[in-house]
Amino acid sequence: MNATEKLIGAARTAMRHAHAPYSRFAVGAAVRLTDGQIVTGCNFENASYGLSLCAETVALAAANAQGRLADVEAIAVVGGAMGPDGSVSGDAIVTPCGRCRQIMNEAEQMAGRTLAIYCAAPEGDALAEHRVAELLPHAFGPADLGITPRKS
Repeated sequence: MNATEKLIGAARTAMRHAHAPYSRFAVGAAVRLTDGQIVTGCNFENASYGLSLCAETVALAAANAQGRLADVEAIAVVGGAMGPDGSVSGDAIVTPCGRCRQIMNEAEQMAGRTLAIYCAAPEGDALAEHRVAELLPHAFGPADLGITPRKS
């Protein structure tokens, strides 16, 4: 199994832990760090909808909580509609929402490297690889405020 397949597998595993009783749409994300470590997250909804957290944001915040935001190099996102039993299946690729694209832009700028964003389906081999700049053209981020990546 190559590094991308491992990352997507971790996102699929995280997706199974999504707390999505309102949207019934489960999403898992996995962040690969420069040393190969993988940090995961899943969406966590709240009855007060605006307080819900997306999987990508949870995973990136977890990497940051470990002091590793500057080490992010790739992100995988997997998601889909939940069946009555809570399972997620299908071959449709999901892409990050606008908020997550902005969070990814922040992570990319703070890491000081272009991040690979892998969007995959819950099942099968469907995969799309993106860059933050193509997902969020003309983004506003730390560099616009004169903030540069921390040097280790």
